[in-house]
Amino acid sequence: MDPTADGLVSRVARELASRADELIAEVERCLRRETPELWEHSEAMTLENVAEHVIVVLTGLEHGLETGGIEAPADVLARIRRLARHGVPIGAVLRGFRVGQRVILDRLLEEMPRRTDDANLISEAARSLIVTATGYVDRTSEQGVVAYEEERDRRLRWRLSMVNEASMRIGTTLDVARTTQELADFATEHFADLVTVDLLDSALNAHDTPPDDPPVSPVSPVSPVLRRLARRPAAAPDRASSTVARRQSHTFPSDSPPARALATGQPTRHRLHGGGREPDHAAGGGVCGGGVDGGGAGRVRPVHSTLVVPLRARGATLGVAQFCRDRDPDAFDDEDLLLAQEIAARAAIAVDNARRYTHARATALTLQRSLLPRRTPRQSAVDVAFRYLPADSQGGVGGDWYDVIPLSGARVALVVGDVVGHGIHAAATMGRLRTAVRTLADIDLPPDELLTHLDDVVIRLAAEMESSGDAEAADGAEGVGGIGATCLYAVYDPVSRRCAIARAGHVLPAVVTGDGTVDILDLPPGPPLGLGGLPFEAAEFELPEGSLLALYTDGLIEARDHDIGAGLARLQDVLARPAPSLEATCDAVLKALLPARPPDDVALLLARTHALGAAQVATWELAAEPTAVARARADVSRQLGDWGLEELEFTAELVVSELVTNAIRYGRPPIRLRLIHDRTLMCEVSDSGGTTPLLRRAPVFDEGGRGLLLVAQLAEHWGTRRARRGKTVWAELNDSAL
Repeated sequence: MDPTADGLVSRVARELASRADELIAEVERCLRRETPELWEHSEAMTLENVAEHVIVVLTGLEHGLETGGIEAPADVLARIRRLARHGVPIGAVLRGFRVGQRVILDRLLEEMPRRTDDANLISEAARSLIVTATGYVDRTSEQGVVAYEEERDRRLRWRLSMVNEASMRIGTTLDVARTTQELADFATEHFADLVTVDLLDSALNAHDTPPDDPPVSPVSPVSPVLRRLARRPAAAPDRASSTVARRQSHTFPSDSPPARALATGQPTRHRLHGGGREPDHAAGGGVCGGGVDGGGAGRVRPVHSTLVVPLRARGATLGVAQFCRDRDPDAFDDEDLLLAQEIAARAAIAVDNARRYTHARATALTLQRSLLPRRTPRQSAVDVAFRYLPADSQGGVGGDWYDVIPLSGARVALVVGDVVGHGIHAAATMGRLRTAVRTLADIDLPPDELLTHLDDVVIRLAAEMESSGDAEAADGAEGVGGIGATCLYAVYDPVSRRCAIARAGHVLPAVVTGDGTVDILDLPPGPPLGLGGLPFEAAEFELPEGSLLALYTDGLIEARDHDIGAGLARLQDVLARPAPSLEATCDAVLKALLPARPPDDVALLLARTHALGAAQVATWELAAEPTAVARARADVSRQLGDWGLEELEFTAELVVSELVTNAIRYGRPPIRLRLIHDRTLMCEVSDSGGTTPLLRRAPVFDEGGRGLLLVAQLAEHWGTRRARRGKTVWAELNDSAL
């Protein structure tokens, strides 16, 4: 028997090794009592793990190994890494080492007095034992801390990489449903077996920030109404097959984790030891995403761990996301909950952005469509077809517009314009400019003069915007004060078959003649609206009957993959092809020149010209003398008889008498009378004078001043249009016979 201290330690260790099961059981009891968090993860802490440490220590002491000679079990660092992955504090791990050390030392020290009465030997052996055991624990703890920190750093880097990847993959579009599905897809690929996303019905339908307190269902006064927008099992072969009962309204039971998360705004983690159920249908109140809406529960499968995370953005609750595990044996831990929170927070911002954009786009699109003509007015000068396409979800609604405006003398004005920018402000500005164009067209201004006045309107609008500091309205726009616009204004006269066109920074129109030749009209350049101080010029073209005039905005011919020249060439090629109708031509143009989701707004207006022949127009040159009035009445009466409009004879003679009398009295020769028989009977009297007649109410005793008042009472419409030399006063008479 070795009488030394090392020999005593060896004998005591050998004795305890023979009763190792008792010692292992005692160590286990102490560990379970003092470090229960270590035992929550069966794959990281087991009885076998405790036994390995006890056997290693007793064996090392029995064989007299030095302090550094006792090696810890081979898998101890791997187990510490598992505990780190589960978020178990490193302090609990170190405390477990100290608890084991304390129990083993106590038993060894208790055993020494039974082997010898030599107090000095016991004291020396105790010191040696404590040094050896402490060294083993310290060395193992140091290695464990390093492994723990390495694993934590790796987990942190992994979580950061997941968050970064989620930021890139979630919210790629401004579509609410697709954004929620991207959240479900990403989570099932990386850390969950099943994900469901439910949004509050109020958040989907609200036009601004949803209320802080979710609305409740009428059948369940404590349960908000939601809609299932995304569901993705990890084993689903594709995204489409994973979608069940999407967008159906439902509620969660008031005491369920999702309902509590919606009410409190706090995420929760749940361990279901008995196994939960997740129904394929949104109904049924299942653990991971079940709700109640009267439906039946479908096929179920066990779920052992869930994360319930509310989706909150800008201080408002939008919905709730649930992450479940049924195939992965590891339960969710605090690290997983933190990762789910960070990903859900980014997804909530993306959902809120998409939700707000959807409502803003719908509002702008509704506004724009309400400001665009739904149908063209009746007129005989041209047949028209038109298209308006808003930009894709990235570009948003813009300020393109078109218009068809009937003018006096059976003429028609064709308008296409484009306000720079997108959104509600661009649409509102478009509406104001369209109204201004209609007002200016109503006073029959020539195209170049109309654009000059429209330019002044844009300058005033820009000044108003600048003075009010409306930065939002100016966002994304160009031009003075944040307003930029282009416009093309054309006036076609079916009697002369001539078309006068002027443009303000707009793309050139195209014309297709009867033989299929397509030409891009060469118009004088004009600056965009809003610059001021620069002139606009008009050009006149004679268009044979049946010509096709194509007006459009730059979004039709401009694209990133080709320049305007290439776009014009493709447009000419499409217009040259025969088509059964103008509507078919519109469709062919859009199909050939535009992608499925155009990056910019597009307005297209096609007009096929008609001509009014000599049988519908009668013209007389009148002498500037009172006797010409009687001759004019006779000529009108005879012409109306030829047209079969005897019912209008009295009214027409009276109107013509007043107009001719005014021209003789206040105008200058030459004087011309013209009748146009179209949808209405149009009476026009032209002279070279510059004085514009005004409608007034004459005093009772005045002999004159009632002519125009009489014309206004008898005619459906009347007015004056100025020419380069002189003016024309006109009146439209309507009758059921027409």
